[in-house]
Amino acid sequence: MSQQRIPSGRLGELYSGSRFVGIQKSQTSQYDVVVDIQHVDLQNYTLTGYLRISGLTTLYPEITTFFEGEIIGPKYFFLTRKWQANSSVDENHWRKFPAFSPYLTTFNNDNFKFDPLNEDCIFMRWKERFLVPDHHVDSLDGASFAGFYYICYNRSTNTINGLYYYRCNTEW
Repeated sequence: MSQQRIPSGRLGELYSGSRFVGIQKSQTSQYDVVVDIQHVDLQNYTLTGYLRISGLTTLYPEITTFFEGEIIGPKYFFLTRKWQANSSVDENHWRKFPAFSPYLTTFNNDNFKFDPLNEDCIFMRWKERFLVPDHHVDSLDGASFAGFYYICYNRSTNTINGLYYYRCNTEW
């Protein structure tokens, strides 16, 4: 029998079945957002959920997407290395989270280790995969889910902050 403990699947109030309510801001607007976490897998450092945004487009007053998330830690690193994000993009986005500042000079070193199980702030990437309920729809006029979110979840305040990145979007 192994002495290694299996993580519980809970990081503060971030767990399978949790819900977060807030707003998403663009340069000129803000939208009501609800995030429903469906599953948190701390053995694989992943999570899934639904992101619902209201008022983004006039044609679709409410949009729900399914997302998959990577929890930064032993399996997923701060360097994205996909979704058209390079190390400069990563650094520019992660550094906007005050909790990231202690890692700014070391996050891209090969031997850098980050253990989210013992940190107050949990860093993640969320990638929207498809529209719900029609999973065949992968784009909508006026709404983009071609990019991904840099996420910082603060356990002590139970808040999620995120920054959206899409290479072709001129706002970011």
